[in-house]
Amino acid sequence: MEYYTEDKLVEQPAIAIFDEICWETANCFYETFGTNGTLRRETSSEVVLISRLRPALQKLNPELFGVNKELSSEAIHLAIEEFLTDRSSLNPVNANREIYKLLKDGITVTIRNRNGEEVQERVRVIDWDHPEENDFFLASQFWVTGDMYKRRADLIGFVNGLPLVFIELKAMHKRLENAFYGNLTDYKDTIPQLFWYNGFIILSNGSESKIGTISSQWEHFADWKKINSEGEEGVISLETMIRATCEPKRLLDILENFILYSDEKGGLVKMVAKNHQHLGVNSAFEAVRDIKDNRGRLGVFWHTQGSGKSYSMVFFAQKVMRKLPGNYTFVVVTDRNELDGQIYKNFANAGVVTEAEDRVRADSGEHLKQLLKEDHRYLFTLIQKFHTDPGKTYPMISDRSDIIVITDEAHRSQYDIMALNMRNALPNAAFIGFTGTPLMIGEERTKQVFGDYVSIYNFKQSIDDKATVPLYYENRIPELQLTNKDLNDDIQNVIENAMLDEEQEKKLEREFSREYHLITRDDRLEKIAEDIVAHFMGRGYSGKAMVISIDKATAVKMYNKVKKQWGKYIDDLRVKVSAAIDDKQKEDLQNKINFMQETDMAVVVSQSQNEIQEFRDKGLDIATHRRRMVTEEMDVKFKDPKDPFRIVFVCAMWMTGFDVPSCSTIYLDKPMRNHTLMQTIARANRVYQDKRIGLIVDYVGVFRNLQKALAIYGSVSGGGILPGESPVQDKQKLVEELREGIEQVEEYFKERKIDLGKIISADAFPKIKLIDDAVDAILQNEESKKKYMSMALSVQSLYKAMLPDPKATEFVEKVLLIGVIAEKIRSLSPPADISHVMKAVEAVLDGSIAAEGYIIHEQGEYGKNVIDLSKIDFEALKAKFEKSRKHIEVERLKGAINARLLMMIRLNKNRINYLEQFQKMIDEYNSGSANVEQFFNELVEFAKTLNEEERRGVAEGLNEEELTLFDILTKPDMKLTQI
Repeated sequence: MEYYTEDKLVEQPAIAIFDEICWETANCFYETFGTNGTLRRETSSEVVLISRLRPALQKLNPELFGVNKELSSEAIHLAIEEFLTDRSSLNPVNANREIYKLLKDGITVTIRNRNGEEVQERVRVIDWDHPEENDFFLASQFWVTGDMYKRRADLIGFVNGLPLVFIELKAMHKRLENAFYGNLTDYKDTIPQLFWYNGFIILSNGSESKIGTISSQWEHFADWKKINSEGEEGVISLETMIRATCEPKRLLDILENFILYSDEKGGLVKMVAKNHQHLGVNSAFEAVRDIKDNRGRLGVFWHTQGSGKSYSMVFFAQKVMRKLPGNYTFVVVTDRNELDGQIYKNFANAGVVTEAEDRVRADSGEHLKQLLKEDHRYLFTLIQKFHTDPGKTYPMISDRSDIIVITDEAHRSQYDIMALNMRNALPNAAFIGFTGTPLMIGEERTKQVFGDYVSIYNFKQSIDDKATVPLYYENRIPELQLTNKDLNDDIQNVIENAMLDEEQEKKLEREFSREYHLITRDDRLEKIAEDIVAHFMGRGYSGKAMVISIDKATAVKMYNKVKKQWGKYIDDLRVKVSAAIDDKQKEDLQNKINFMQETDMAVVVSQSQNEIQEFRDKGLDIATHRRRMVTEEMDVKFKDPKDPFRIVFVCAMWMTGFDVPSCSTIYLDKPMRNHTLMQTIARANRVYQDKRIGLIVDYVGVFRNLQKALAIYGSVSGGGILPGESPVQDKQKLVEELREGIEQVEEYFKERKIDLGKIISADAFPKIKLIDDAVDAILQNEESKKKYMSMALSVQSLYKAMLPDPKATEFVEKVLLIGVIAEKIRSLSPPADISHVMKAVEAVLDGSIAAEGYIIHEQGEYGKNVIDLSKIDFEALKAKFEKSRKHIEVERLKGAINARLLMMIRLNKNRINYLEQFQKMIDEYNSGSANVEQFFNELVEFAKTLNEEERRGVAEGLNEEELTLFDILTKPDMKLTQI
């Protein structure tokens, strides 16, 4: 058994690795003290090895000795005294930060020169650029005495005599948690002076190793699985950890550039980068070194949600600023005001940004221009600030080449006119995109602006490394049954009685072909509310929860219904208390009642004008909720794990960029896909105390979309695209297609004597007249109108696709005018109004679904309906989807689209078959499928495989309303906006 001890299997092999990586090592168990002692410590209470610190300072500061040896000795003496100052009155983390600043920036001392004048000298403590110039010494079995206790540390790594690395080891068959709870916590209490100097802490039993800091709780100690960017690993975890973090060059890099102190609500927190952050940021840093070769395209930094992306931004900026020559300014760009504020706070809390918020957050393009002329290292702005009037090119606001633009979630909103404006405004800047979601198919063009992936840390890697907790999916979709067999006739009567015109009829059909009206049925929501209460109270881990509804009104409805069911649940518990036969059972039930009575829940939704009346018209009260949102710090309360605010009802807010580690459950009743879906479920994947998983409770059936997203998010190949299969095509092809499209429009205009250039150059009133003349010429007949609208839509789509390529600038005026003319034509037809029919149809639907028809399946045996997302074979899943897309025949697609559209064209208000559409949606829910829009599912899947030209070809001959419908079906994510 002696061979399997901690010393034989763990400590001695670890020391041997330190020998290999050029550390001097010594066993100090039998250390002698005094001037001639082993380490020349006077007593074991000393934790700084002055015998090593003094010669290191003399070596690192040769310029001091060139003037006066006596004065130089005084400077060294004062520097050492500064290190030895008693800091026991300080909070340990504050003491640690104080010393860290001395390590990083040197110690300023005041001495007298030869003329007796007081002068200040900076004494350098560590040579960060030349590791070999420093002294690295590893002491094993190192004794330290505190005020009352004496302890022996396993391994202490000294750099220039300062104890910067603390390593606590356990036997390979012991639980690693014991190193934290049984040893480290005791050492911090009994010998705190040792940790004033500490850089980071390593805990290991050989096969498992963790790294953290003086303030890290156990759950925040992290694995370190790779030695370098090539993925090299040691034989066991401890070897990987030592070689990756303690090899002198890597050690100094981590200590200098990957340590942060953040002022949080609970006090000062010290953070050390995780493995993926260290490797990823260094890859991005190297891209800045090669900034000329990569022409300012620094890359896309994809690290999945919950893995510390926002702090990676800080590490990246901090290292560039410190290690590379130049006068860099970082411009951090987001697309949401709350994210802009949050990222600023991260930089400010970490002490990286010291200027007031109003000094560095640009509120307009002009303000940004002014700030860039001033001496700021960090600036923050929204991409929306890069707005121009139609037809205007955004002016250059700075031609500096030392500006680095960091965009958050680069592919979410960076591909419109404002992104192009941003690049026109900063033509010589370098761009790097930080994102928590990968570039999915159709978004690979991001690489043409930012460059290729500079670092990938995906969903599965994050779970494997325990940087996030695994997410589990639970399908609790309500089943529905029709009880009104005459539903089709009833809706038919509503339509006939309303005397709808053709356009209103089509709009009504579109409205009811979606799942909205099914999702928001009153009795369905009631059943889900009942289930949420039972589920929330029945969970094993009682973390906080988010209920996500399809819109704001439904969020308020769900709040009301959950509150009602909450009261019923408490009443049921009280009945059980009165019937309980033993004290323990009564106590448990009463504890549940107490928990429920103290639990707070609230609605958090964005404001809108006239919302009080709009909600009142729906029988809802938003004012009470808005008052709380305005007067209380709802975000602070929800983030506080001790606050009784435990359930929040949302529809869009707090779904991205909002970290609540104690949140463990997402109740999802809103159809989603791709980035939004992944960002939403990631609200539950943060690491927190004894939280082991995050749970996604699905009431709407998103699992198929989740599978598709995970096939890409979890793949190792970075976006799920294998070599040779990338959908990325030469951007020049889009440019040529756009040029051809504009030439076709110009030729069409010439035939009708419309001068595009004359309209563009005209003044305001003449411009309006010329546009009206152009519209009149286009509307000669229906065929002429359809042809122009088809060409205009094609031009606008191509233009949007190529943004923000600077080449788009040459087309902007023509594209804008083409779009304005198309919008003018649309404006001549009043929007379809079906509001007078909706209530009548709602009444028919209310009477067509029985409340008892909703069934939420009980879980039955544990795990039956729960899917561990981390166990999915993402590569096989991806291959399945790729295969299903490749083998769809174009002719089959054309036939399906043709048959469906012909049916729609032939339909009139007396023959619309709503029952078929509605029954199909019901079948989707009953079968448990994820896609509730089954009616057009195959058509959409077929259409996705077509390129833009093929889709336009299919759409030839459709009127504008049909063409719009076609685009909605084939492009679920497309949002047509005014240009």
